Amino acid sequence: MEKLISCFKKRPDAVARLICFPWAGGGSIHYARWGNILNSAIEVLAVKLPGRESRAKEPFFENMHQIVDEVLHVLLPVLKEKPFALFGHSFGAYTSYAVADALKKLHNIEPVHIFLSGASAPYSEVRIKAPKRSDLSDDDFLKWLISIGGTPPELLANPEVLNLFLPALKADLHIVENYKCNKPVSPLLSCPITCMDGKDDIPHDLQAWKDITTGDFTIRMLDGSHFYLKDPGNERIITDDITRHLEMSEMDYL
Repeated sequence: MEKLISCFKKRPDAVARLICFPWAGGGSIHYARWGNILNSAIEVLAVKLPGRESRAKEPFFENMHQIVDEVLHVLLPVLKEKPFALFGHSFGAYTSYAVADALKKLHNIEPVHIFLSGASAPYSEVRIKAPKRSDLSDDDFLKWLISIGGTPPELLANPEVLNLFLPALKADLHIVENYKCNKPVSPLLSCPITCMDGKDDIPHDLQAWKDITTGDFTIRMLDGSHFYLKDPGNERIITDDITRHLEMSEMDYL
C-alpha cells in the first residue's frame, strides 16, 4: 500500500477515511498534509501515481482503467473496513468519479461522500467541447499553464524541474482528455456530493455532476482561480467542510 498511498498520520482508530486524488501532474504531498489538519477521527490516504515522487522511475499510466484497477486492487480491503469519502481536484475529480463508479458497479460499495473540485462532469457539453492541451508543443503548453495560474513561479523559472514536471502533467491530461463517459440514464450512486470551484476559474459545468447521485448535491464557489484550493484560507474552508460532512455521515452510518 505504501507504493500507492502517502499517509502522514496513520490513524487505525479513525472512524472514516478520506481518499484524495491528485490534480494533473500533481503528487500526493498536498493532500497527505491534510492528515495533520483534519481531526483524529479521519485518516487521510493520498494517492500517488506512477512517474512522480517515490514512483518516479515507473512509466506513466496511459488510461483511466489503469488508475482504477490499481486503486481497487490495493485499496479494496481498506475500503471495506470503514466509511470513506473521496476528494479530487480537476484531473483528480475524474479519477474520483471513475473509482466510485467502478466500486459501485463491481463491488456494490460507495463512499459516504464525494468532493469534486474544479472540473465539469465528464459527460457535459462543456467538457466534451473543451480544447485538448496534451498535444500542444512545450512552449504553447507552458503559455497555457501560466494563464491558468497556480503553478509556483520558482518551478516555471527552473528548466530542469520543469522538464521533470511537464511530462507528468501531459500524461495525466492525455488520460483525462481520452476518458469517455456517458451521461447516466439513472443515478448510480446515493451518497451526497459536494462540488467546489474557484470563482475566477474558467466556467465548469458543476451542475451536471448532480446526475450521478440521488443524494444531496451542493455547489460551493470560493475566491480564486483554478488552484483556489492552494490558498490557506480556502484550504481551511475545505478541510472544515470535509470534517463536518464526515462527522454527519458517521452519525448516519451508525
